[in-house]
Amino acid sequence: MPAHVIADDQEALAVARALAEEFRAGASERDRERRLPRAELERLSASGLLAVTVPAAHGGADVGAGTLAEIFRLLASADPSLAQIPQSHFVYVNVIRRQGTDGQRRFFFGELLAGRRLGNAQSEAGTRHVQDIRTRLTPRPDGSLLLTGEKHYSTGALFADWIPVLARAADDALHVAYVPRDAPGLTVVDDWDGMGQRTTASGTVRLTGVVVPADRVLPHHLTFRGPQLHGATAQLLHAAIDVGIADGALAEAVSFVRTRSRPWFESGADTAAEDPLVIQRFGELGVTTRASRALLREAARAVEEARADLTDDTAAEASVAVAAAKAHAARTAVEAADALFDLAGTRSALDSLNLHRHWRDARTHTLHDPARWKIQHIGRHLLNGTRPPRHGLL
Repeated sequence: MPAHVIADDQEALAVARALAEEFRAGASERDRERRLPRAELERLSASGLLAVTVPAAHGGADVGAGTLAEIFRLLASADPSLAQIPQSHFVYVNVIRRQGTDGQRRFFFGELLAGRRLGNAQSEAGTRHVQDIRTRLTPRPDGSLLLTGEKHYSTGALFADWIPVLARAADDALHVAYVPRDAPGLTVVDDWDGMGQRTTASGTVRLTGVVVPADRVLPHHLTFRGPQLHGATAQLLHAAIDVGIADGALAEAVSFVRTRSRPWFESGADTAAEDPLVIQRFGELGVTTRASRALLREAARAVEEARADLTDDTAAEASVAVAAAKAHAARTAVEAADALFDLAGTRSALDSLNLHRHWRDARTHTLHDPARWKIQHIGRHLLNGTRPPRHGLL
């Protein structure tokens, strides 16, 4: 069945809200059983949401950054693992937009509109740091390339139709090779065993002599030679996932306290929801989560403004705004997920209730790209006017 084609931002948000409610119902069971969300991803593909950033000239809705961030926030409030799976999908759609030839854009945008999914084979384990990429693209006599390496934390690869692979060419320049999931020599291993984000299948991709046609390789190194929004857009989606985790945890706490918690006997209250100290803490969390949502919206606006007028200064402002949103959202997600237990009481710790999934998801997802370095770049920009670096992680 062909995928639906979403017309505009309003329709995209309506579809995301409906799917979030649908996915919320089974999220706890999927996490508890580590049941991978294959059926849910098929629903996501069929809905058309995965093609909403396809340019209008190619038949897509080309939604704004604010809409895309809200889609991710809504999905993450229901199931953070499911929301994380397409994060890399949209990152590598942006690479096609920026670095693809006309022919590459026509082909891949057609694939996206048909409901095809992009995965991710980016990070490598055991190297000096996250940008020490050792996977290689070697030219062959017929003009194709040979791809060899091993990737870890490959979120989305297990469920993908195409797997974008970050690799270095003979001149050490960074490229992205878009490889079919069933390509000979490509193996996806479902060996992710994180305590949280359990159903992302962020396992290993092994590439052993994978032949890649030249027209499936894009020069990603060119992305960073001028002002760019690659990193800001990617990090905006991570921030949206953190905000969604916080919102989901807080909503769970509200429901539990209203219906199942008992008041502390010294409060004099008849219900836990009337306990003044509980009310105070919920008020504090309400302020914090509202602030995270506001920072997310501000960051999305900065990305949209920079996209309309891309300069070194607008790109820097977008990166700083996204860094602020991500740093705040990371703290908020962990705080809200932890406060759930303090507010809900002893029974909330029962393993059978699986309320700890919110904390596990928050603690696991917030390990992406340390907030302490984002704070450094925010401070340097504020104090000395230093623009953030163009490394794609800010």
